[in-house]
Amino acid sequence: MKTYLPKKEEVERKWYVIDATDKPLGRLASKIASILRGKHKVYFSPSVDTGDFVIVINADKVKVTGKKYTDKLYYRHTLYPGGLKVKSLREFMEEDPSKAIEHAVRGMLPHNSLGEMQFKKLKIYTGGEHPHKAQQPELLEF
Repeated sequence: MKTYLPKKEEVERKWYVIDATDKPLGRLASKIASILRGKHKVYFSPSVDTGDFVIVINADKVKVTGKKYTDKLYYRHTLYPGGLKVKSLREFMEEDPSKAIEHAVRGMLPHNSLGEMQFKKLKIYTGGEHPHKAQQPELLEF
């Protein structure tokens, strides 16, 4: 008996809408990453992009627990001496609320070209509306 490996052309893609209102950031990101990778499908293969599209609405209403809003820090470096830049989650959310979700999901996907293809299927909107009505997305509750 042979192991079935799905072909890229054979994968059927669905669209899901997730409402981020009062959902914890980490749990939301792990669920999104799982759907983007396709781990919820029977024919999941780690080397093939079998995932679905995910639309996240109300990204500005995501919830964080404890003191993460002020104590969680995001680091980046400009590659110049003394170029370390630090932002708290509060500053991150004030600048663009969707970036916090993007950052969390990107860290849960593979760090290669396959992960980049999977990440491109994520659409995040701060309001309650999205322009993907033609794809007839399903509302996903968890």
